[in-house]
Amino acid sequence: MGEQLVKGLIRVKKYKYFPYDGAMKFLRNKGEADISDEPKLLPDILLATLGALEADSLVLLLGEVPIHQSNGIGTLGILRENRVVSEELLALVRVVRRTGQLHRGEVELPRGPIGEGKRELSVTVAPLNDSGMILVLISDESEYQKVDAIRRDFVANISHELKTPIGALSLLSEAVLGAKSEPDAVVKFASKMQKESRRLSELVQEIINLSRLQGSDPLLSAYAVDVEDIIREAANQCQINAESRKIEIVIGEVSNTTVLGDRDQLIMAVHNLIENAINYSPENTKVSVSASIIEGLVEISVADQGIGISESELERIFERFYRIDPARSRETGGTGLGLSIVKHVALNHGGDVSVWSKIAVGSTFALRLPIAPEVNLNDGEN
Repeated sequence: MGEQLVKGLIRVKKYKYFPYDGAMKFLRNKGEADISDEPKLLPDILLATLGALEADSLVLLLGEVPIHQSNGIGTLGILRENRVVSEELLALVRVVRRTGQLHRGEVELPRGPIGEGKRELSVTVAPLNDSGMILVLISDESEYQKVDAIRRDFVANISHELKTPIGALSLLSEAVLGAKSEPDAVVKFASKMQKESRRLSELVQEIINLSRLQGSDPLLSAYAVDVEDIIREAANQCQINAESRKIEIVIGEVSNTTVLGDRDQLIMAVHNLIENAINYSPENTKVSVSASIIEGLVEISVADQGIGISESELERIFERFYRIDPARSRETGGTGLGLSIVKHVALNHGGDVSVWSKIAVGSTFALRLPIAPEVNLNDGEN
């Protein structure tokens, strides 16, 4: 790879200006090419062909240096600072360069610098011509693999939890019919039916939310979302519940930064953390929300002065339908899915969620997310 390869691109008769000067700068710094300041160009016909290919993302390499990429490629974790960072993919690229033959393979990547989230990618690597250009087509197989799991989980969720409020409604309706000559009893049973109906409605909505989170990938259509906007919107949504319980939501210092992802999902996660803090706090206390930058990550903290969580329960609080205090959950209308949803949002965004707690002192939940990079962002609207 060297000067003749780059000039081979420049000498093509039909051009389009190519914006990725970083790749050429990388070549210069590596001493592998002596490139003048003339524009770096790609032929129109090649760009048109690349645009017609069916793949979630694609990248065009000159040797091992990216010179063209589709929108979203950076969010897949394949590239960083104009370099291919996946060793598995680089190994395939080197095989193709050596053999001149098309190769296919599977690549597993972390969704972000932290957290347990993984992404399964199917890649096709092919040589384009003798100039050293290599095309990489990338399909996110993890989306397809989720489908069966989502179906199974949805059925399991329904059979596990919906039968309780449905059974209660059935019994209460029978009680109303049996007490039709007793107005006071009818009012009492009707009130309980209304409460169970609300619980059923909330539960169905939470199950739908969880299923959507399991089935969608916010990083494939991600955009930069302002952290302060996320926190203030989530706090506003919880304000009525907080006031009814005489709890003050205090927004502390919030670093001026953005994260990459889906605004609605991120607001849902912070909302659930604040709502959980309110539901497990006594009257006349505070719930504090803040955000700071720690080691290149945004950490959104939600702290309460509530009842606390025992060590034996800390490991289970992010499980679906797990409730620390079932009686309190019935009183507050909790579904047992709120923290599970937070965990899914964190993993979907390449982050994680953790908790510190002490009995009779309170709990602090920390949602950590990667800071949005300055490149490869789609233009989303908040």
